[in-house]
Amino acid sequence: QVQLVESGGGLVQAGGSLRLSCAASGSIFRINDMGWYRQAPGKQRELVATITRDGYTNYADSVKGRFTISRDNDKNLVYLQMNSLKPGDSAAYYCNAYILSSMRSSNTYWGQGTQVTVSS
Repeated sequence: QVQLVESGGGLVQAGGSLRLSCAASGSIFRINDMGWYRQAPGKQRELVATITRDGYTNYADSVKGRFTISRDNDKNLVYLQMNSLKPGDSAAYYCNAYILSSMRSSNTYWGQGTQVTVSS
């Protein structure tokens, strides 16, 4: 089994910063792409940022210049540094990873989510 566990969410004022972390554990041979998604009440889950194993990144237009995704391949961690937060960034944030448990077994995994609330 593989688990993704997020941490670092919370309540912050507009303009503030938070850093989310996601740790992958379990039967892991290799982790390819990792990413962060978010879902606000009544809205669909949307991509925030992704990062390849080699460090290539992709961001939603709404967070470009404010959020930074990074990862530690040795520790199976992915981070999301969020600066200049806005009330519109309030959502549950989910970690996502494409993980190979062996040379022949792979799957996409999701964390349980961590809540980010930005007050105005």
